[in-house]
Amino acid sequence: MAEDMKDGKFVHNNTEPPKADRVLPLFSLKGKTAIVSGAAAGIGLAIAEGFAEAGANVAIWYNSNKKAVERAAEIEKTYGVKCKAYPVNVTSCEAVEKAVNQIVAEFNGRLDIFVANSGITWEEGPMLDGNPETYKRVINTNVDGTFYSARAAGLHFRRQKREGTTVDGRPLENFSQGSFIATASMSGHIANIPQLQAAYNASKAAVIHLCKSLAIEWVGFARVNSISPGYIKTEISNFCSPEIKNTWRDKIPMGREGETNELKGAYLYLASDASSYTTGTDLIVDGGYCAP
Repeated sequence: MAEDMKDGKFVHNNTEPPKADRVLPLFSLKGKTAIVSGAAAGIGLAIAEGFAEAGANVAIWYNSNKKAVERAAEIEKTYGVKCKAYPVNVTSCEAVEKAVNQIVAEFNGRLDIFVANSGITWEEGPMLDGNPETYKRVINTNVDGTFYSARAAGLHFRRQKREGTTVDGRPLENFSQGSFIATASMSGHIANIPQLQAAYNASKAAVIHLCKSLAIEWVGFARVNSISPGYIKTEISNFCSPEIKNTWRDKIPMGREGETNELKGAYLYLASDASSYTTGTDLIVDGGYCAP
């Protein structure tokens, strides 16, 4: 950041626009390396599939769902890219950094995109009736895990921009800036009802503001954004009853939950050169829930 500011002002023209005149080539991720955490199923798996379809080599992280290994093999076979699954505890700074470094070494010596998608829910209702230990797990996973992931990815983004080489010293081609994307939630903008989840809401608000802050710190070498999905059909909401889910639909202008496939375009946009002038933003994809 220091080299991008002088006397408290940003240096002019410290980034460059993409050279392509047509829009579709900007969405290509061919030859790039992406890491997606929490990608054994649900939103993370859809993101990994979308990136692979766009040409990226993808490392998917999982916590305990070993089906990630099979899904990585399926992605590799379907899209003809390199895809491998790694078990990573995102609540450990050391584990996150070790995994990122290993993947960069194994994936052509580079890192272009990191999606911090790992997260857990709060299922214990009102704060006063919940277990403080559960709160710690929510914050450790959702906030600390995002921070640790950003730090490990950012070190590579900065080095690549400064040195212009892969980790093993080869010329780095087709790299203008890294892209870090965190999965936040519309719950970082509103207080959900009828389910009560203050800890989760606070964690996602923290993720959004972390990304805005890093967008300023990293402006010379990486873009940082977040995406706030609304209610999406995934296993993460299985703890909610059909009655609660009907209440959600009453409050969503589109009248339904989203499908994971409906998030692929948002993540691809922020991962690709199509979003070269987009940083420090939070993209809400919620069927209109936050609009009224």
